[in-house]
Amino acid sequence: MASPQQSQSIQSIAVPAIAAFGCLAALLIGGALTRPNLEWYATLQRPSFAPPNSIFPIVWPILYLLMAMSAWLAWRAPGSEDDRRQAFIWFFIQLAIGVLWSVAFFWLHSPALGLGVILLFLIAIAITIVLFDRLSRAAAVLLAPLLLWVSFAAALNVAFFLLNG
Repeated sequence: MASPQQSQSIQSIAVPAIAAFGCLAALLIGGALTRPNLEWYATLQRPSFAPPNSIFPIVWPILYLLMAMSAWLAWRAPGSEDDRRQAFIWFFIQLAIGVLWSVAFFWLHSPALGLGVILLFLIAIAITIVLFDRLSRAAAVLLAPLLLWVSFAAALNVAFFLLNG
């Protein structure tokens, strides 16, 4: 049986490792849902500010790496267990909503449904940033690029919806 100190040591590694694995899983699942639907995506009228498709496989891994680093910092920061638990619940919620956006937009071919999901995604990211900030300013700052990119993606989603009905 593990001592309380050993249990705490295991937990101090396990939760950030699970968060990092969650980031990797969300990245891989999102990509797996997107790739088979790129032919459909190519048929859509594109807004003038849409970046080339080659940008997305560069940006998303960087953002997921920043999310994993953010989770590590938030977990290791001083703070109440209640604040930490709430922050990580929202961290995993925003990961799940990110995958749901790939389901809605790409898998279901629905810019309209994607728009609803991406708005929830933005809210979940903002809540996660606020909760991570209670634990670690650096952890919150590492999520800022995600909020900015998903805001841009939301603008793209609106444009795709308006251009393609």
